[in-house]
Amino acid sequence: MAKNDPYAALRIREFNIFLFVRFLLVFGWSMQFIVIEWQVYSITKDPLSLGIIGLMEIIPAFTMALFAGHIVDQKEKRNMLLKCTAAFSFISLGLYFFTSDYVTNNYEINTILYGIYALVFFGGFLRSFFGPTIFSLVALLVPKKIYHNAATWSTSTWKLASVTGALGGGFFISWIDVDNTLLLIYILVILSLIFTFLIKKKPILNTKIGEPIKESLKAGVKFVFENKAILGALTLDMIAVLFGGTVAILSVFAQDILKVGPEGFGMLNASISIGSIATMFLTTYIPINRNTGKKMLISVFIFGVSIIAFGLSSIFWVSLLALFVSGAADGISMVIRQTILQLKTPDEMRGRVSSVNSMFVGSSNELGAFESGLAAKLVGPVAAVVFGGTMTILTVVTTAAVSPTIRNLDLTEDIKASEIED
Repeated sequence: MAKNDPYAALRIREFNIFLFVRFLLVFGWSMQFIVIEWQVYSITKDPLSLGIIGLMEIIPAFTMALFAGHIVDQKEKRNMLLKCTAAFSFISLGLYFFTSDYVTNNYEINTILYGIYALVFFGGFLRSFFGPTIFSLVALLVPKKIYHNAATWSTSTWKLASVTGALGGGFFISWIDVDNTLLLIYILVILSLIFTFLIKKKPILNTKIGEPIKESLKAGVKFVFENKAILGALTLDMIAVLFGGTVAILSVFAQDILKVGPEGFGMLNASISIGSIATMFLTTYIPINRNTGKKMLISVFIFGVSIIAFGLSSIFWVSLLALFVSGAADGISMVIRQTILQLKTPDEMRGRVSSVNSMFVGSSNELGAFESGLAAKLVGPVAAVVFGGTMTILTVVTTAAVSPTIRNLDLTEDIKASEIED
């Protein structure tokens, strides 16, 4: 295996199976998100209803995050992934039911909305377990010396699934309607469940099995807050995602401003992920270990500028380009953050650290969705997006000024140390 082999992680069979499973799950989840947002806005015509979707997911995802991390660190990871995937299949089946012709023709709009919100709420609960499980499982599938390579491929696969899922969501709505699209998602989730069985059970590396929950959670939070590199990266990404997210109200732009229909809606969502995928694959050939902090700050700054450009655009191709650039910049930031987490997190604490990460970044997606929906309701979608991009830029400038740890962060020695350790 070459020292700088960009395909190092892909030479491991179980890791390839894992990537395929992750692709199916994220593809389905991404398409499901697009379909539900389209359906909810179509029946309500209220941008605040899109914010409520985010709120319904963030409440359980945030409140359960630390507890989920503790459970994941105590349990075998392959079986945890099986349980999460099985639960996901029930959510997809439930959403299919609430969007079926029978329900839409025989039940009131509020009843349908409450049913969708309830399933989204359960999805948030489930997501609090999904993130730590996947993050922990990656480290058990590859040697430590190629963690950074595995993190890049895993994140790239996630983004590739996001782009095809987002694009597919818009087109499948047009081709086979909302309910049949959700039925297709259910089938994909069942397929991923079958392939997960091809991954062998992994050892539990946590030496403190049975540790009291309070002590376990305290140790996880303490580790994150004492590691300035991890804390700084999570904080920067959290605020950028919180204020710079536009995905939650893209349906408003697609339907009311750009007037491009479901196909254009899917393309807008997909353009973000296409940009991310392009830069993520590039980082497998051009490592981000040198001047890591500066690269992260620059990428988030560009992200903020592109979000402002999207908000001000009323031309479809310009909006697509702006979202592509935002995705490209976000892709670099995501690879850097995941690499930092993989290299600097002890094996026995991966579940808890990933849970703290989900509280900072993952939950900020949904909180950002609520913020975007509320802001769009109060001041209009254009002003809401421009405000978010401006806040992102201010966050980068402030972080660069007050945090020398992030500004001077370099992962060269960490990667060398991981190679020696193996």
